[in-house]
Amino acid sequence: MVLRLPSVQCSKSRGTDAKMTLQQLKYLIAISEHGSINAAAQSLYVSQSNLSTAIKELEHELGIVIFTRSSRGVALTNDGIELLGYARQVVEQADMLQERYAHGKSENRRLTVSTQHYYFSLQAFINVAEQCASETYEFTLRECATGQIIEDLRTFRSDIGLLYLDGFNERVLRRALADADLSFHPLFDARAHVFVGEQHPLAHRTSVTLEDLEPYPRYSFEQGTTNSFYYSEEPFGYLPHDRNIRFSDRGTLTNLLTSFNGYTVSTGVLSSEMHAGIVAIPLEVDEVMHVGYVLHDKLRQSQLLLSYIDELRRVIAENPTVAAL
Repeated sequence: MVLRLPSVQCSKSRGTDAKMTLQQLKYLIAISEHGSINAAAQSLYVSQSNLSTAIKELEHELGIVIFTRSSRGVALTNDGIELLGYARQVVEQADMLQERYAHGKSENRRLTVSTQHYYFSLQAFINVAEQCASETYEFTLRECATGQIIEDLRTFRSDIGLLYLDGFNERVLRRALADADLSFHPLFDARAHVFVGEQHPLAHRTSVTLEDLEPYPRYSFEQGTTNSFYYSEEPFGYLPHDRNIRFSDRGTLTNLLTSFNGYTVSTGVLSSEMHAGIVAIPLEVDEVMHVGYVLHDKLRQSQLLLSYIDELRRVIAENPTVAAL
């Protein structure tokens, strides 16, 4: 299939009669999502050389550089980010055409989520996957640092992101979102809770104060190169503490909470694997966590994305510890 895209205008273009194949655009999307030609090639079951050649031909055709290459993988240039936005729209429209005229054949559906480490985002993701009647689909869930969520959405690597705002980080994060053409949409408000193991000395308490927590190790998710207090996933992470343990996945957090007398601060929404052996205790503070999802202003919302948002709201509505919006 050959496509003419006169709307893609670049000052470096070699001509106005640019042609590109749908396959090239699919390769472009796959490479941007994986951040590596090698990983994309393995996912698509094609050779690296085929992908590299396709992208080089596309760059030559349009007269732009789409990716910068390094030992760590590839990264989209500004021209590449713009082209990726068009490519996603074209591939989505092609999928819709195929679905319309395929006489019962299923479409290939895609959904990529970048999220802070929240149980409800995973549960909604699983529910949508289980409900999807398509024979072929590709779903990706990326639990990652706050800065990476913003970057994933800015570069169209992900369709939706999930994070929280509060009185401390809101000004900084809203500015970062605006700079990336992203918008925050609230899902629920939650009072901060402390998670501890059921054998923890504080586990029997009906509420705790920040002073009560001072003798115990604090657990928090590592934020990578954007190691700013404003990007922390835990409220009050900016307060000085003598003993800190950082990690990158929820499984490690569960093991730490059930094995040692540390704590973490979060929304109070326990995941299914955390119900056994872990207690959520209200923290005596006035701060409220505003948890929501983030979308790119220029991304057209697919029906699959809308289904995921609906499922997020349903999962949240079933939890008694939060105030759904």
